[in-house]
Amino acid sequence: MPLTTALADEEPMTSQQHRTRVKRSALAVSAALAVVAGVAATAPGAGAAPSSTPGKPKLKLIAASKAVTVTRWQGEEGEPSGVYLDLGTYVTVDNAPLEFKVKRKSYKDPIVAQQILRNGTKTTTKTLPAGLVKDFAGLPGFMEVSVKNAAGREVAKTKTNFCPNNASGRIRPDAPATSRYPESCPTNPFTLGSVWGVQKGWASNTSTFDYDKPLDLPVGEYTAKVRVAKKYRDLFGMPDSQPTIKVTVRQDSNDGPGAGLTAHSGHSGQGAGGHAGDHYPPGIKAPTPGALSHALEDRGLAHHLGDGRGHTDGSRIAPALKPASKRPTGRAGVPANVPKPDLRSLPAFNIRMSDGADGDVPGKDYLTFAANVWNAGPAPLVVDGFRSPGKDLMDAYQYFYDANGKQVGYTPTGTMEWDPREGHEHWHFTDFASYRLLNADQTKEVRSGKEAFCLANTDAVDYTVKNANFRPYNTDLESACGEENAISVREVLDVGSGDTYVQDIPGQSFDITDVPNGTYYIQVVANPEKRLKETTTANNVALRKIVLGGTPGARTVKVPPHHLINAG
Repeated sequence: MPLTTALADEEPMTSQQHRTRVKRSALAVSAALAVVAGVAATAPGAGAAPSSTPGKPKLKLIAASKAVTVTRWQGEEGEPSGVYLDLGTYVTVDNAPLEFKVKRKSYKDPIVAQQILRNGTKTTTKTLPAGLVKDFAGLPGFMEVSVKNAAGREVAKTKTNFCPNNASGRIRPDAPATSRYPESCPTNPFTLGSVWGVQKGWASNTSTFDYDKPLDLPVGEYTAKVRVAKKYRDLFGMPDSQPTIKVTVRQDSNDGPGAGLTAHSGHSGQGAGGHAGDHYPPGIKAPTPGALSHALEDRGLAHHLGDGRGHTDGSRIAPALKPASKRPTGRAGVPANVPKPDLRSLPAFNIRMSDGADGDVPGKDYLTFAANVWNAGPAPLVVDGFRSPGKDLMDAYQYFYDANGKQVGYTPTGTMEWDPREGHEHWHFTDFASYRLLNADQTKEVRSGKEAFCLANTDAVDYTVKNANFRPYNTDLESACGEENAISVREVLDVGSGDTYVQDIPGQSFDITDVPNGTYYIQVVANPEKRLKETTTANNVALRKIVLGGTPGARTVKVPPHHLINAG
């Protein structure tokens, strides 16, 4: 399927979403990268690619501007005050692409990062030092930043990660027109594989922020000096560039932190993923699938998410996937050797106790959690729904394609239903996953539930699998899952991506009020009714161990590590 990116109309955001403006201004992609191109034109790497070792990328740290102005935000409701320091610094790449393959064999194995060196038709790999890369969020401690006040005293010193998939753009006119690499670095704790990269002749923004910990700089004038850490300069043969940027910190002048803010509708597609309402509750970080950039790494925060009418999480826009114009005709069938999707469940994560949401019974204890089903390929999951006039259900069909993308089969596969609840308001494919709370020996089902999904590529789970699509279409729930008046809908789960739902609303979370303390397992099952045709169904089930404790009204949950993954 061809890749297309579009912008949607902007809409006002709530006061709690003030950081979206910071994130968007931090990117300022088109304007900032235009400056980058100007800076790069006077630096090595501008114009024709410089002569260098074939297949080895030439990297350099540059600043797009000699001065930047940032806003000091006043925190509200217990949030910290401070600035999100985007200095407009970029790593330029020339002579060859900068590319990494980052993967772990299983959750029992450490992450291994390899640099991919491409020289024409020849490809070689270089394994990065063991233990250097500890997660999939980028190269840790890559940037070193020192900030001094007007008197010359150092008032801040930080180290930040570098995600090569960050907001990027060309630095010379003969560079490739588009980037083949993903648009963010994943942060789902159960990510299995990722690809990071910057095209030859492009530059990637080095700014990353911890939105829970803004830099506490008072209003005033500062000077920031940035450099790449020595271990990375040595590793990649980079010069010791140390751009200096004048920084003006100004106070937020709006009536409130979010006054007058606007944001594009979009879904946290990968880098930041998960559906809202039924996804990430307050205080829970959502994993990030492939969205605009790692500079938007907080877009999975609960107050940014929303998959209702006209609003998702403000990170990116994807066009609606076009369903078939009419119901399939002819004999339904699935050719024996046609490529199929392979649906797999991730272990539950973001496991919390709750006293319930709107619609829950007051005074009860609820167990909430996030669940993800992903597609290991080699084919995408494509499901079309067709509606009979006046009906609240659509008949669903799964489609199959050969290696050239030609449709070669289809089969009926259940239904889609309109979900009118606030925070949903779109068409869900029914019985896509089920959840169970099992006892300690996994022989008794204590609680259970099923989930209908609006299929969207919220998380980049493993982009190293065969046929992985680094830039999937439907990261936007609003466009992907249809309006109430739709006559047909297409929903797709692309190869390498997964869809996260948080079980935190009535009928989805587990009521454990009367469940005794002790050890249990949360079981996540993909395709429980086996209506969808897959490569195999042997890997559809995942388990996560938990320990319930506490007293009524004050229940607790402990989540032991899942092998090497210590993320509850």
